[in-house]
Amino acid sequence: MAILLNRSDVQKLLPMSKAIDVLEAAFGELAAGTAEMPNRTVVTDPDVEGWIAYMPSYLKSRGALGVKAVTVYKGNPEKFGLPTTIGTILVQDNQTGVVVAVMDGGFLTGVRTGAGSGVATRHLARRNSKVAGVLGTGVMARGQVLALAETADLDTILVYSRNDKDARQAFADEFAETTGLEISVADSAEGLVRESDIVTLITSAVEPIVDASWWKLGTHINAVGSHAAGLRELDSATVKMAKVVCDQKEACLNEAGDIQIPISEGLYSADDIHGDLGAVVNGTIPGRSDDEEITLFKSVGLAIQDISCASLVYELAKAQGVGLEFDFSG
Repeated sequence: MAILLNRSDVQKLLPMSKAIDVLEAAFGELAAGTAEMPNRTVVTDPDVEGWIAYMPSYLKSRGALGVKAVTVYKGNPEKFGLPTTIGTILVQDNQTGVVVAVMDGGFLTGVRTGAGSGVATRHLARRNSKVAGVLGTGVMARGQVLALAETADLDTILVYSRNDKDARQAFADEFAETTGLEISVADSAEGLVRESDIVTLITSAVEPIVDASWWKLGTHINAVGSHAAGLRELDSATVKMAKVVCDQKEACLNEAGDIQIPISEGLYSADDIHGDLGAVVNGTIPGRSDDEEITLFKSVGLAIQDISCASLVYELAKAQGVGLEFDFSG
């Protein structure tokens, strides 16, 4: 029997604190070589601004096996009243290959994306960071705010986006209540960056939205929004000046415009990348070296993030009797 889990089921079972801990272990396992994660298969449909990906992985120490199908259709909200990002995850028994759970991946994708930044913030941000900024106030920004609140001892989180003023303020008000922190709307992207010790970028921008001259010494940057060739949120000078840690170097070289474009311009090299986040987690390479260094976590999203979280959700659902049992062979 398989368990079917909808969005509200997953939301009940996957708080940010658990997701961050699970992902920290998953990144470490990938770096240690005990996880299998083939390159994701990507299909694009420019006619409908569609991006479709299939992402398998197997974390052997956890026995977590499965695949996520995820799509990004930019026209969904306006045309169909649907989210831009939609995902569905299959969890399989690693002894038999039988599908044991099918779950909504939309909420989980937001949580795991935030949790990835949370792991990076835990290992790369200055310990005395007090102000964080989030560029972007869309659906995917929600997990980023929660992850920052969970992993850093903050006084304030600043937010800014190109959304209308009322939407930005509503976002800030919601998360001030959720986190208990002061959440303020910045006047501009530049103002947010100049004031922040930690900055997360989670936008749909295709061209840089920040400038290298804006960063404070010691800032930690989570660059998460752009995850495809030709798209970027960061200018080349920012990438060049920072210590760059990737969710996975190979994936970023294949897919991250933020990395590819500076390389194509001759301003940066693959050899300049410091390494993978999992290697920092495992202690095989150092993280931040001092309080003035600018660190940059570049993420394109990895299947180990989805499947490790989905496996946890399945185990908790089974233990707590959550979800609808379904027999595919019936």
